[in-house]
Amino acid sequence: MLELNFANMMEEVIGVRGINVKVLESLKVQVQEEHRLISERKLPELEFLELPNRDISEIKKFAQEIRKDSDHFLILGIGGSALGPRAILEALSPLHNLRKTPKVFIYDNVDPRTLDGIFSVIDLKRTTVNVISKSGSTAETAAGFMLLWEKMKDIHGKEAGKRFIATTDPASGTLRKIAAENGMRTLPIEKGIGGRFSVLSPVGLLLAEVIGTDSSHLLKGAGDIHEKCSTYELWQNPAYMFGTLLYIMNGEEKRNINAMIPYADSLKFLSEWFCQLWAESLGKNGMGMTPYPSVGTTDQHSQLQLWMEGPEDKVVIFLRIGDYGVDFTIPAVFEGVDGMSYLSGHSISELIKAEEESTELALAKRGKPNMTIHLPSIDAYHLGQLLQFFEIATAFTGLLMKINPFNQPGVEEGKNFTYGMMGKKGFETKKSEVEEAREKKACWKI
Repeated sequence: MLELNFANMMEEVIGVRGINVKVLESLKVQVQEEHRLISERKLPELEFLELPNRDISEIKKFAQEIRKDSDHFLILGIGGSALGPRAILEALSPLHNLRKTPKVFIYDNVDPRTLDGIFSVIDLKRTTVNVISKSGSTAETAAGFMLLWEKMKDIHGKEAGKRFIATTDPASGTLRKIAAENGMRTLPIEKGIGGRFSVLSPVGLLLAEVIGTDSSHLLKGAGDIHEKCSTYELWQNPAYMFGTLLYIMNGEEKRNINAMIPYADSLKFLSEWFCQLWAESLGKNGMGMTPYPSVGTTDQHSQLQLWMEGPEDKVVIFLRIGDYGVDFTIPAVFEGVDGMSYLSGHSISELIKAEEESTELALAKRGKPNMTIHLPSIDAYHLGQLLQFFEIATAFTGLLMKINPFNQPGVEEGKNFTYGMMGKKGFETKKSEVEEAREKKACWKI
């Protein structure tokens, strides 16, 4: 079971920059109030908590079909619709495209060079495209979909729809309508599931099944950590404690930067997934905490200097792995070289664990707050725990901050300007605003 160790956040361990137990105790009533909102499902967007109990038979059926008739699986999506699947792919099947089929590609950034690269290596005759968009009108996803649809029509004719799976709203929306009219298979994103909380819905589970992972293990892990985090007792609930500690550090100590550093290359994209979840959920009303993704040990050689001697505005979150599932013993070579021979006989996993623990200790010794999430192994069960843990912690922290953790009003203005620039009906005034802004910027060039 996932475990949170927060000793290096506490005053008793790191000194005056740590949190006093009395401060934690003073928030008990508030924690219980927010727990009630969660346990009684007072917000419809808390539906993500029910995902571990959903029927996944149709997802498994579609994945079996894809593995049988496709050499390539192409996901079109952005935000949580791409970050979630990519986190699962990299964590559970690293170097996937070099070892297994169907080969997986995720197109999310509307970079034409990336799309050209994908077209150069996939065979559209043997490709299934998964279009992920709840509304179906997300500009980036819609553009990729339109391009792929034309190409697939040229190749497959009237059968083109059979090469697509639309993961979208179960009853309405642009993509739902197109799918129905063109014979596409569909999977639902239920109304209460927001994009960045959708990784354990068909958004992420179809990809998991396509790469050969039994998604029921992801859901079992998510369900087990949900059960552990279903108590209002702060000292027994790791998700609530995680959020409360960062809430205090942000409010009391002005530490509003959260560095996420997993000690596993395959969890780097999970760190990026967390960054969207944390930033988009909590960055509102002049409040929020800025996450940024790192990876150990690599970023000990690029970021640690800043964490040790830079501004007092950070909390470092370590992800420690218990069992990597594979290991190598460092051989007894170069025995006469002092700078290397000390490593002989030790294992690679022993070294990376020593690096992680040493970095924790070095930061704590300087009074720099940090905490560690222990993950027993990188497998579907424990990944499911980790994903659900962060989602519960994020929802709880938003409620603790007295904001809505499920909306993203700040994103909409940029979208509206894009709609205006691209000529979408009803957004003509936004196009005019863009043109006026361009004129103002014209003289400020060198």
